[in-house]
Amino acid sequence: MAIPVIDFSRLDGDERAAALAEIAAGFEEWGFFQLVNTGIPDELLERVKKVCTDCYKLREEGFNRSNPAVKALAALVEQEGEGLAPRKVEGMDWEDVFTLHDDLPWPSIPPTFKETMMEYRTELKKLAEKMLGVMEELLGLEEGQITKVFSKDGDFEPFYGTKVSHYPPCPRPEMVDGLRAHTDAGGLILLFQDDRVGGLQVLGRDGRWADVQPVENAIVINTGDQIEVMSNGRYKSAWHRVLATRDGNRRSIASFYNPARAATIAPAIPAAADSGDYPSFSFGDYMEVYIKQKFQDKEPRFAAAAATKNMVD
Repeated sequence: MAIPVIDFSRLDGDERAAALAEIAAGFEEWGFFQLVNTGIPDELLERVKKVCTDCYKLREEGFNRSNPAVKALAALVEQEGEGLAPRKVEGMDWEDVFTLHDDLPWPSIPPTFKETMMEYRTELKKLAEKMLGVMEELLGLEEGQITKVFSKDGDFEPFYGTKVSHYPPCPRPEMVDGLRAHTDAGGLILLFQDDRVGGLQVLGRDGRWADVQPVENAIVINTGDQIEVMSNGRYKSAWHRVLATRDGNRRSIASFYNPARAATIAPAIPAAADSGDYPSFSFGDYMEVYIKQKFQDKEPRFAAAAATKNMVD
């Protein structure tokens, strides 16, 4: 099974209707698809690859020396050598990660990191806003409606953050997760993944894991839990995970266009005939639940956030 790869430039030509149909199918059938020809210069994407790889090289020694997953795996391998049955590392991920927010300090080395990543984040934000417009069109919403909800009628800025991750080579990948299976909490996620080292998988509607195949300079799109609620289940957030690998060093740069914490999230379209409406809640309340239950079923998270809102009301 191959995740759809869609030529984003077709939206501006005679093939717009066909491209919209492909995007709609990507949202509905997978919750994941890849965009090529997004308008982001390849030259910029190549610079992003370089500065993020260079930045990780400066962090690699620290990861190998002090990452909890590295220590836990070494301890389990030692126990295995003593004759104990092999076990899997629980509750940890084989991931080196840091975040980029506009109001927090950024790495200053390599020297071109901040300049390059600021330029990249500007381009990704434009793409996110275009994709929200496409989503509104497909769902029959008013233009700008999702951003209006995310900003609480313009009172706050939607949250926009970026997570830079590397998944270094793992000596025993069968014993640890690169990143445990989860759905994303927020709105729209735009991922610039490694175009050589795989490992990202999405859970298909048939219950089987499928690889999100590396595609050079593509941007992977997926929806978070808040879009599932706003679309009343039409665009479900997809479970996904990253496998640890013995060879290669996987780069992953995920940007999140999320509601402001004060935003109220509620269904914006009618429910399907065979299902009921999703609950409404504040995104801040949802995040309080999510940080404790990220790797658990999402339906109880919706219910818990709604219960908090009802108590306040």
